[in-house]
Amino acid sequence: MGRASKREQIAEAAFRQFHERGFNATAVGDITAAAGVPKGSFYNHFPSKESSALEALRRYAATLRFDLLLESDAPPLERLRAHFEFLGQNTVEGGFVRGCLVGNFGAEVADHSEEIRQAVQGGFGTWGTQIERVLLEAQEAGDLDRTLDAKSTATFILSAWEGTLIVARADKSAVPMDAFFRTVFDVLLRAPARRP
Repeated sequence: MGRASKREQIAEAAFRQFHERGFNATAVGDITAAAGVPKGSFYNHFPSKESSALEALRRYAATLRFDLLLESDAPPLERLRAHFEFLGQNTVEGGFVRGCLVGNFGAEVADHSEEIRQAVQGGFGTWGTQIERVLLEAQEAGDLDRTLDAKSTATFILSAWEGTLIVARADKSAVPMDAFFRTVFDVLLRAPARRP
């Protein structure tokens, strides 16, 4: 197998460094050191640290397992739960260190970089749309109250998840995740009462 290109090495190192350390705590020198390439080679492939952060966001999106939301062999709400369970397990296995890169950049960089703010907004928009589709499917299947506004509920669930990750990281505990799953899946997304 051929050796990865320098651009690939830098992009992957940037993704890992940003996810572990954050945008501001990661210098270009940290990225190139992690990639094992000379510092000057960074600018041969990325015009700025911000451009490598945008690539990191694209790479992160590929790790979110949106495919779990799309599989048609399981009921919609089971798929939604499986998606968040996968993300939660990743957080636990990572020692409550990394959190969500989209949320991290939203909190850390969005006020200082319009380009990153737009990418974060777009990432949350795409994610929210995926969740909304699952909720609409659940409503069509009769598994979810049809009076629930799917778009607003998707936004709420995504916002609740991002907040959950922040508290879980601060607590170094899965307790906030347990509260998320109980509240979202056992209360908010409870199946409608069946008529006799």
